[in-house]
Amino acid sequence: MKIDIAVLASGSGTNLQALIDVPEIRHRIALVVSDNPDAAALDRARAHEIQTAVVRWRDHADRSSFSREVADVVEKSGAKGVVLAGFMRILSPLFIDRFPNRILNIHPSLLPAFPGTHAVEAALELGVRVTGVTVHFVDEKVDHGPIVAQEAVRVESTDTVDTLHRRIQEVEHVLYPRIVRAFINGDLDGQERPR
Repeated sequence: MKIDIAVLASGSGTNLQALIDVPEIRHRIALVVSDNPDAAALDRARAHEIQTAVVRWRDHADRSSFSREVADVVEKSGAKGVVLAGFMRILSPLFIDRFPNRILNIHPSLLPAFPGTHAVEAALELGVRVTGVTVHFVDEKVDHGPIVAQEAVRVESTDTVDTLHRRIQEVEHVLYPRIVRAFINGDLDGQERPR
């Protein structure tokens, strides 16, 4: 059974755009939510007549109240799954409990290596030859949970943060739509790789 999704994004929305560019996915995006009212991701959604919502971090006393409002907004949209696409806020266990095994995230490293917000910088600082992209289901730990797919990206000796990040994004923009398509089609349940 196909499901509708909400996409959460804080910034430019390039991964959101990669999803929008696939009609099968675009028609299943019930809502785009951002914590940032100026996020370009919201403009990308509106350009395709996708509903948007802003839930500002600063309007909440703590992570739980913020997460509760985001969960409420997602549920009101009718979305049954959540796709994180550059969402820069950590959601509380309350949110995870509302959507068990139904939250996907994409991260710019081969997890468990380099979790957190500076994965590309960390890979360059450590001098690894290979990094990559991970798509995983979200649990209560940061950049953790069942891994759905990974793809390696070679680190070149001349790479800067910008050049490596661009190459990682090229992989993200192919890999994420493939996994999200499986997710909306019911071929992914949070416990296993796509069938």
